[in-house]
Amino acid sequence: MGSDPRLLVVAETDDSIGALCAGLDALGWRTLTARSHAAASAAMADFAFDAAIVDAAHADAAGLARSLRKAGGARRLAVVLINGGGAHTDADADLVMSGVPHPSQLALRIEQLVRAAIAEEEFELRASTLAQHGATLAQDATDGTPLRILVAGGADPRFLALSNALTAAGAEVVAAPTPYTAFDYLHEAAFDGAVLWGAPDPAPALSIASGMKRNTRLYHIPLTLYLRDAGDLNLTELFNRGFADVAAPDTSEPETAARVLSLARSHRRLVSIRKSLESARGSSLMDPSTGLFTQELFAAHLARLAEAARRRRRPLSVCVLRVSAAADLAHARVGGWLDRAMPQIGAMVSRLVRVEDTAGRLAPEVFALALPATTGGEARLTAERIGAVVACTAFDAGPDRSPFVVEFDIGAAEVGPGENPAGVLERAFADLIARKADA
Repeated sequence: MGSDPRLLVVAETDDSIGALCAGLDALGWRTLTARSHAAASAAMADFAFDAAIVDAAHADAAGLARSLRKAGGARRLAVVLINGGGAHTDADADLVMSGVPHPSQLALRIEQLVRAAIAEEEFELRASTLAQHGATLAQDATDGTPLRILVAGGADPRFLALSNALTAAGAEVVAAPTPYTAFDYLHEAAFDGAVLWGAPDPAPALSIASGMKRNTRLYHIPLTLYLRDAGDLNLTELFNRGFADVAAPDTSEPETAARVLSLARSHRRLVSIRKSLESARGSSLMDPSTGLFTQELFAAHLARLAEAARRRRRPLSVCVLRVSAAADLAHARVGGWLDRAMPQIGAMVSRLVRVEDTAGRLAPEVFALALPATTGGEARLTAERIGAVVACTAFDAGPDRSPFVVEFDIGAAEVGPGENPAGVLERAFADLIARKADA
């Protein structure tokens, strides 16, 4: 599966998209180019693409996004229209860009769109699982309010025009003239996105971005850098710094506003889904100590995930994390201190996974993760990262005793073709035991 193309590109020639495809390939987003509508439909049948990129100059561009989504079936396909704008638009596309974007920029946007699609799929599946057991997954109530966008930078006609375009599109715009006021606003209220003015000196914008990326609460707010002069700025470096989008000097204010709002909607939806999914932690169906899925509920949801993964042609992996039988945990177990630490450990496990992942407690000292759209190797890295974070946390061991730490034995397995959920869990446990024996 790793060698299959991830992006379908529909373009009649390579004139405008050749360098883009080469750049995406180099970043690990392997592309396959179709020259016609028929070739694109055939490719959709052969491969499970994460997203499609459509050149608006293509003769069949109109309505192609809807057609490709239909061909994707149960798998929600993210669609990006490039060389669009003006008369070349498509209401069914997730993102419309007037020119050909930088490969790093588009790769980041596609990753965000794909993650949003997977989160949407998981929300529907989890709501079905809970409904089957007599519980309702509450919808977050913030979706209906206007998107709130922070615009940070000094007064400038183009930047003011962008603010007006955002307001005209229905957003609530909060202006911050300096980095200090920007952080004041960010700490006072929740924002769905931020636009940083990069002229005449980009240093203040870069300073705000760095500060936000060091703050866990502000980390995921999508940042757009709006430039008046591209100068010597390295776009790849900007995206690595955490900017979700960079609007070049020749990008119109309406298009920049549309891109900012597209990012903001995706961010709000992910936050909303997380709030809705976390609302289930208080359900009587969940493990009372940790708020995670119980063994029975996890098994039921894993079965639904496995069926959905088969229909959507996405990978699905399972991890198991078992508290190791370390000698220094003996007192913590006997004295009940390990049991007292379990709510905190469970909360850490649930918050160290993506919003679309499912965490369960299979036994008093055994946790499990179901990771959609994740290969076995990626799943192991996720479990090891969680184990490393938990192992760095000290837990109370009682009066006159040093705090103790918890380490996990880890196993992982990817669901194979036609494999039932019980089988993949057994393989994950077998992997745990084998690795423990080899240690």
